[in-house]
Amino acid sequence: MKISTKGRYGLTIMIELAKRHGDGPTSLKTIASAHDLSEHYLEQLIAPLRNAGLVKSIRGAYGGYILSKEPSEISSGDIIRVLEGPISPVEGIEDEEPAKRELWIRIRDAVKDVLDNTTIEDLASHTSDGESDAYMFYI
Repeated sequence: MKISTKGRYGLTIMIELAKRHGDGPTSLKTIASAHDLSEHYLEQLIAPLRNAGLVKSIRGAYGGYILSKEPSEISSGDIIRVLEGPISPVEGIEDEEPAKRELWIRIRDAVKDVLDNTTIEDLASHTSDGESDAYMFYI
């Protein structure tokens, strides 16, 4: 399973909104410039996130986007499924011979477990300076 830029940039948007949760709306321009990303591309990604009920848009001069739930209630799996579709390492698992099918199912379940048990609050509070309390990801 490969996560495309849709999933990666979608996580970036959601992590930034989680970091600013409670501070009012954040514009996509702010997120795009902070991460050197295309604002136009982020606009394309925010629509499915809004339609899925993960973010709300606020109109007006000081408008932007806010999370529709607490950061602790949104998993990275929620975001990846909205932007990438179902989580599966290969297509047609049911057509595989039993030994390989079992392997693919175990891989799929391990990836799902990591994504579903990692919230955007976890990701937003992750430190990148090597501190010992940094969040560790295992697959």
